[in-house]
Amino acid sequence: MFAGFTLDEIDLGPVRLRVRHGGSGSPVVLLHGHPRTHATWHRVAPLLAGRHTVICPDLRGYGGSSTPPSTPDHTPYSKRAMAGDVVALLDALGHDRAAVVGHDRGCYVAMRTALDHPDRVSRLGVLDGVPIGAALARADARFAARWWHWFFLGQLDKPAEQVINADPDAWYGGSPAEMGEEAYADYHRAIHDPATVHAMCEDYRAGLGPDRAADDADRAAGRRITCPVLFLWSTRDDMVDLYGDPAAIWREWADDVRAAPVESGHHMAEEAPGQLAAELSAFLAG
Repeated sequence: MFAGFTLDEIDLGPVRLRVRHGGSGSPVVLLHGHPRTHATWHRVAPLLAGRHTVICPDLRGYGGSSTPPSTPDHTPYSKRAMAGDVVALLDALGHDRAAVVGHDRGCYVAMRTALDHPDRVSRLGVLDGVPIGAALARADARFAARWWHWFFLGQLDKPAEQVINADPDAWYGGSPAEMGEEAYADYHRAIHDPATVHAMCEDYRAGLGPDRAADDADRAAGRRITCPVLFLWSTRDDMVDLYGDPAAIWREWADDVRAAPVESGHHMAEEAPGQLAAELSAFLAG
């Protein structure tokens, strides 16, 4: 897995990130989603490494990265904090700017990095997601029925951790056959760590609080993403069912938006790595 890549743990001060990096050329950061680790990219990263320096961290609170203490306002797991981690990681690895690509929860981190640090992001890739503020503004009964986990994980009256930790395998799913044996083993270790489970719930609590507030503030202030954007969605996921034309939502946030479907289920990096790598390569080439 990740042949020729280096696996490091990099101390960024408030957080320690586990990161896999390799290849050569212009840098691209790949950010995983919930509940995966950086290993979800193991079939994609080598396909990009011939022309790019590929950087795959575990988000704070996920995988092998550290789990900062949570707070009542959930800001340690806000996408603004995670975006700060991305910038600090670029500094630590000696990169002034990079393309940033995120899937699922990682797409919110990638978006926030582009909005908060536009001078550091050359291109933005967002996979299978629309902005948190936009999703919640459009939340209806259909959204609640399909994405009920946002509200289960995000609420505190009956914290989700107790339910999840009773049987993480049943809750999270996944298998070596679909993910690859090494990637599954990495993920399996993470989901059986109660501290990681708590951190992943905090990610969702931040989503309903400070993350939505940050999106709404940007919309009210007219802030936009200034770099080129690539939006990819899975044909067997529910982006189109929920939003009709989800690319139109991204065009509310950026002028230069390119969009394409990927023939896969939600975990496109695992299910359709060849097509995903080809789409990313074309976008990164300009």
